[in-house]
Amino acid sequence: MAAEPKAVVEVTAQDVQGGAVYCPNPKMTLWSGHPRVFIDVKTAGEGRCPYCGTLYRLKAGEVLGAH
Repeated sequence: MAAEPKAVVEVTAQDVQGGAVYCPNPKMTLWSGHPRVFIDVKTAGEGRCPYCGTLYRLKAGEVLGAH
């Protein structure tokens, strides 16, 4: 069983660029920073940061369209 995420961040389709979001995100405090990583949310609708464990989840009802 997977551990509970440190935090859950709901993202909108507008937040997702190229199928991914990045962590740390702009709302996180500077002291909690780690190297920027891109989290794939397009494939499964959610993804977890390998550094801090934050779960990024596509907000309910949001649809990622092809450009």
